Amino acid sequence: MAVYDCKLGVIGAGAMGGAIAAGLASSSALPSGAVSACDHHADKLSRLEKLGVATYTTAEELLASDPDVVVLAVKPQVLFSLLDEIATALSGRLVISIAAGVSLGSLEDALPGARVVRAMPNLPIQAKQGATALAKGSTASEADVSLVRSVFGALGVCEVMREDQLDAEGAVVGCGPAFFALMVDALTRAGVRAGLPAASLRPMVASTMGGVAAQLLSSGEHPRAYMEKVTSPGGTTAEALKAFEPALVEGSYAAIDAALARTRELAG
Repeated sequence: MAVYDCKLGVIGAGAMGGAIAAGLASSSALPSGAVSACDHHADKLSRLEKLGVATYTTAEELLASDPDVVVLAVKPQVLFSLLDEIATALSGRLVISIAAGVSLGSLEDALPGARVVRAMPNLPIQAKQGATALAKGSTASEADVSLVRSVFGALGVCEVMREDQLDAEGAVVGCGPAFFALMVDALTRAGVRAGLPAASLRPMVASTMGGVAAQLLSSGEHPRAYMEKVTSPGGTTAEALKAFEPALVEGSYAAIDAALARTRELAG
């Protein structure tokens, strides 16, 4: 059964916009056939069409289909030039922006008459195991936020935050999938260096990472408590963690600082 009986359109079918459309089309959050997407690139649309997503090549065509909710999934650098063209057609609609660093105030100035919510999702939403943070604009209602939270909640975890927290959430959770993929690659390379075959090792590392995430998610266990289960005093894991933890923690701090700095640059 659908969470809400409404139509949702995604403007921009790149990695994140396509993940939103694909995830919603394969979920029960919205009625069958209620998800649409537009993009200038036909190859990005063809894979969505196989999932039952209605596709268009321009934002104007998508908006003519009269979606109740519109997700703006274009790059921050081109967002406002697009809004200059479609602001009138967005008036009266609930608009969700996923543009990093673009404030609710600037969006509301560009979209008079629209109800605006910012969302910071990450790529695993396509597999309905993602994470999204929301911030409510001054023109949006609590009912609007409830709708957006239910829709993105069907794609994983969804939390409401203050707008000043969104950039940090985007740096941690939005960049997080790349960090985890890098760790799988780094551990695989370390194993190859130690004499293991990459073709066999890579799926084993990926499966291990997935299993740990699933166990932590289902149990709610603190990561430290989980680590203790596989760390014997004076054992190999204890020695490995002593070498790994400082580099990983300091690297994480530096990575988030770099992501936040770039977010501010893109926001102008």
